[in-house]
Amino acid sequence: MSDHEASTTIDVAPNILWDQLSDLDHLAGSVPWLTSLHRTAEVPTTAQGPEARQPHQAVHEDVDVTVGGGHRAGWIDVIDEDRVLRWGMDGPHEYHGELIVDFVADGTSKLTVRVHTIAASPVDDELERTLSAIKATVEHHQPTEA
Repeated sequence: MSDHEASTTIDVAPNILWDQLSDLDHLAGSVPWLTSLHRTAEVPTTAQGPEARQPHQAVHEDVDVTVGGGHRAGWIDVIDEDRVLRWGMDGPHEYHGELIVDFVADGTSKLTVRVHTIAASPVDDELERTLSAIKATVEHHQPTEA
């Protein structure tokens, strides 16, 4: 078993970064190794807004993900108030992780990704590539001021 963590700063306000990364309908466009992600059930009522759940309660969604050409069942928990997205996938590698968006300064965020797996792959290198790709994608696609 191994735990891995990597962080980067991103020149985007935390609320904007969080909105992009917590939008499950568009998450695959931000994470390079994630080919597709589809909900396998209706959007839960707790996803309708903070008034529909307890403070800091996760919105749990079961998903089907495509990674490297293979489909896997998984889950995602989104905790809006804490800007935390946790995930896991079924399979032999006990793979799960979380991403956290933190405030650094006006217009700057810190993105941290933690992964737990028993896979023997080069996870640290993949985390760095993932963070670099997210940073480039998000900074490049910022809304422009009118």
